[in-house]
Amino acid sequence: MIARQDAYIEKTDVWAKLSAPVPSGAISWRQDGKVTARDGKYFARFVAYIEANTVRERLDAVVPGEWDLTLDLLPTLVGDDADGTQITFKARLQILGVIREDVGTGRDYKQASTDAFKRAAVRFGVANELYAYEQNWVEMEGDGKYAKPLEDPQAAYARRYGKSGVIPAQTNGAAAVVSPVPSSMLTDVESASCPKCGGRMWDNRATKRNPRAPDYKCQNRSCDGVIWPPKVAATSADASAKEQKTAAAVDSVLISSEEELPF
Repeated sequence: MIARQDAYIEKTDVWAKLSAPVPSGAISWRQDGKVTARDGKYFARFVAYIEANTVRERLDAVVPGEWDLTLDLLPTLVGDDADGTQITFKARLQILGVIREDVGTGRDYKQASTDAFKRAAVRFGVANELYAYEQNWVEMEGDGKYAKPLEDPQAAYARRYGKSGVIPAQTNGAAAVVSPVPSSMLTDVESASCPKCGGRMWDNRATKRNPRAPDYKCQNRSCDGVIWPPKVAATSADASAKEQKTAAAVDSVLISSEEELPF
């Protein structure tokens, strides 16, 4: 017989595994909206997404045989000329007796059903971190219908906001500990993983006003993981000024001592 406390811990561990960040290689990007002209250049917004197969693989790996999906076709939505007719499905996802529902839309049955499935899975935490992504505007080759981005959207996002990266610490035979990469060692396409939970972090280096504020902050609101800026050694000018200040203080003490001499 399984104790109630053990069952609670086991289920809590399941939810944590479901909501763990998806591998970066499983994340794709698609254009969202029309191309916009700005200062003689063309830009389009791209959003991150994952395929439905990635969700299925996560569910089969964490709760094999313990999840069930039901799809209900809803009345068709009639949009404007740009969107056209939208197929709508309601997904009912059940995991270990817990049920979550959401609605997805698309231009055809496949797109709408997979959209509903992924949205329902998000309610269990699967790929929920994608909703925390910042807007990703990428320069385009033109404003035509088939215009392509001049830079890979993933590379553009990594360059602008940073990318996960950690280095292993020296252990001397002990259990391995993962340490964050110092911010001074990071390149434009690298950033650090959270030193506490291992998740993604916000890159605050270009926007923070206080130079002593953290360079990176965990995107998970329930985690307080941060990476502080590296300690900067004193410059030669600062060192010289410090020496002059010390010398002046010594001279002041000597002069005071001479004035007190009886001869």
